[in-house]
Amino acid sequence: MTSPHDDDRFDWHAAERDLTDPAGPDAEVLDLDAARAARTPDGGPMLVDSLAAQRSPRFTLDGVRAGQRRPILPAWLRSGAELRDVMRWAVGHLLHTAAYHGTRLPKYAGKLAFRAPAGAGRLVSGAVRWLFDWEGEPHRQATSQSRDGELYLKLSRQRDRRVRWRGIVATFTLAVTLAGGVAVALAPLWARWAVLALLVTLCGLLGQPADKPLLDTAVVVPRVARLTSDVVVRALAVLGISGITQAIAKQGHRAIGFTAPIVRDGPGWRADIDLPPGVTAGDVIERRDRLAAGLTRPLGCVWPEGQPEVHPGRLLLWVGDQDMAATKPAVWPLLKASGGFDLGRPVPFGTDPRGRIISFELPYTNLLIGSIPGYGKTAATQVPMLAAALDPYAELWYFDFKGTGGLDPLEKVSARYASGQDDDTAEEGLLALRELRKECQRRAAIIKGLPKTVCPDNKVTPELARRKKLGLHWLVVALDEVQELFSHPEFGKEAGELAEKIIKLGRALGVILVVATQRPDAKSLPTGVSANAGTRFCLRVMGQIENDMILGTSAYKNGIRATMFAKKDKGVGYLVGAADDAQIVRTFYVDGPTAEKITDRARALREAAGTLTGHAIGQAAPTPAARRDTLLDDILTVVPATEPKVWAETLTERLADLNPEAYGDLTRDQLTAALKPYGITTGQVWGTDPATGKGANRRGIDRADITDAVAERNKRRGDKAA
Repeated sequence: MTSPHDDDRFDWHAAERDLTDPAGPDAEVLDLDAARAARTPDGGPMLVDSLAAQRSPRFTLDGVRAGQRRPILPAWLRSGAELRDVMRWAVGHLLHTAAYHGTRLPKYAGKLAFRAPAGAGRLVSGAVRWLFDWEGEPHRQATSQSRDGELYLKLSRQRDRRVRWRGIVATFTLAVTLAGGVAVALAPLWARWAVLALLVTLCGLLGQPADKPLLDTAVVVPRVARLTSDVVVRALAVLGISGITQAIAKQGHRAIGFTAPIVRDGPGWRADIDLPPGVTAGDVIERRDRLAAGLTRPLGCVWPEGQPEVHPGRLLLWVGDQDMAATKPAVWPLLKASGGFDLGRPVPFGTDPRGRIISFELPYTNLLIGSIPGYGKTAATQVPMLAAALDPYAELWYFDFKGTGGLDPLEKVSARYASGQDDDTAEEGLLALRELRKECQRRAAIIKGLPKTVCPDNKVTPELARRKKLGLHWLVVALDEVQELFSHPEFGKEAGELAEKIIKLGRALGVILVVATQRPDAKSLPTGVSANAGTRFCLRVMGQIENDMILGTSAYKNGIRATMFAKKDKGVGYLVGAADDAQIVRTFYVDGPTAEKITDRARALREAAGTLTGHAIGQAAPTPAARRDTLLDDILTVVPATEPKVWAETLTERLADLNPEAYGDLTRDQLTAALKPYGITTGQVWGTDPATGKGANRRGIDRADITDAVAERNKRRGDKAA
C-alpha cells in the first residue's frame, strides 16, 4: 500500500473501504473457533506455550519457603569482631580528623580574617540591594522601555510597598544592632573578643571564594564510579564467551540476570549474577583479567566467585574501590595481644577482599597449603604455627625440608625441629612421623579408657587438652616443602603412608598436621594426604591438576580456581573448609623481626607454664629407631667383592642370618621392590646351587650396581665415599 506521505494522490476512500469491508479483494475471513480446533487433534482446549503461560505466579507459599531470607542487620553489626573493627576505624577517623584540623586552626583563623572585609562588603551590599529592592530593577526598566505603562505603574507600586516594609525592618534591626554594640562595649573583655571572633568568622565565611573552601581535606576519598548493571553486562559481553555473546545479541541486557540489586558491600560493590544457560561461573573467573579490563578497574579490585551450591551459572562479583595489593595489609590481631592464646578458639588467618577478618578452627582439622614458589606459602604456614606457639599448652614440631630458614623463629619453642635439604633432615621427618603414629595410638587408648561423662564424643576437647596428666595437649606438626620428604627415594613411601594414617586418625586425638608444598602432584603429595585434609589454602598455581590436588576434586570445575591469581596477588589464595563456601583470603604477613618477638613471648609463656620441652631446651628426640635404611650397606656386607653376582634367594638368606629382626621374613619379591627406588633391578645371574652343586640361571643382582648406588647416596648426603 502506498504511503500517504509518498504521493499526494493517495486514495483515502479506497484505503478506508479496504479496512472496513471484509469482502475486499485481499480480505480473508478467519473463524477463530475452527482454527483453534484444528490445532488440537480432538478439538479440545489448546495449550498455549507463551511467555504469559511460562511466567511463574507472583506469590506462592512454596516459593516463599524456598526463598532466601536477607539479613535484617548488615554483617558488621552481626559480628562482634567486625563491629569492633568498624568502631575502631570510626573512632580513629574522628580522632585523625580532629587532630588534622586542630593543628590548622591558626591557618583557618588567618584565612577568615583575610576574607572578613570582603564578607562585610558582601553583607552590606546585599542588605542595600534588599532594602531598595534592586533585584527588581531590571524588570521595571524592561517594562518602561516596552511602553507598557500600566505594568510599569504596578511594579513601581509593588517596589514602594516593599521598600517601606523593608525600611521598617532595617530600622528595627539597626536599632537592635546599636543596642547590642553598646552592650558589648560594656561587657567584659573576653565577651568583646568572643563577639569580634564571631563577627570575623561570619564575615570570613561570607567572603569565601567558591573554589577555595576554608577547611583543608583531612582524608582524600578516591572517586570510584558506581557499579551498575549496564557496566557489568558490557564487561561480560567483551569476555569472548560465545554463550554470553549470543544471549546478549538475542535478548540484550535481559540475557544477564541480577538476582539482587547491586549494593555496597564493605569498600566496594557486590553483584549477584545469573549467567546465560550453559555458561558457568568458572568460564568468567578464568578471564578475570579481561573482566577487569571490561569494568575499567585494576585487576586487584575485581574478584569474581562461583556459588556452586546455588547452581554452576551463579556468579558473585565483588568490585573493590582500591586494588587489594595496594591497600595497607591488616595487622595480625594476635600481634596486639599481650598474653597467650587458646588454640581452641578460631585462629585469625587473613582478610577477605572486603577487609573482613577470616578465621578458622585449627583443632579437629588438618591444613594443606600449596602454591608455586614465591607467592606466600611459607608466610601462610607461619600464621597458624605462631598462633599455636602462643598457646603454652600446645606442643609444636616443625620440619623445613627446604632449608632456607624461613620459620627459624619457631625453633625456640618447638619440641622437635629440623631444617635442611639433606637426607638427615628427611630422615628426621620420617622418624617424627613414626613417633607421631605411636603417639596417636597412645592417645586413642587413653580416650577409650575415659568415662563418657569426661569425654562424651571420644575426642580431645579444649578442657582435656589443658589436663597435663592425661597428655592430650594439642600437638601441631608442620611439614614445610613436604614434597622433598614424600618424593625421597629412601623415605618417601613410608613417610606418605604414615602421614595418611595420621591425617585420618589424628583429627579427633588432638594431633594437627600443617602440610605445605610447592609441587602438588601424585608423587610429591600422596592422594591419601590431600584427600583427607579438612582445610585447604591454595595460592597461585598454574593448572587445573594442581588446583584440584590442593582444593579438592572438581574445585576447578565449580569455579574455585587459584589459577586466576596474578603475579601481584602474593599472599592471596582460596581458603576451603573454613566456611561453607570457598573464600578468597589474603593472609596476615608477619615479618622476621616481628616473628622473633612473638616467639620470645611464646617461650616466656611456656617457661612460666612449665611446658617448654624437647629441642627448645636442648633435649635430643627420644627415638630408638635406626637413623637410616641400611639395606645397601648390609648387602655389601654379605656379598664380598670377590663375588660379582649373587642370586636373590641366596641374598635373602644371608641378610636373614645377618639381621633376623629386619630381614627374617624378607622374600625375593620384597627384596626386588626394596631395591627399585635406588634404580637397581634384578636380572638373570649364573650361579651354583650349594645343595645340589648344579649351575643355573636365576634372578639376582650385580654387586657393582649396589656399590654405584651407595656412592651416589653418599655423594648426595655429603658424606665421604664408603
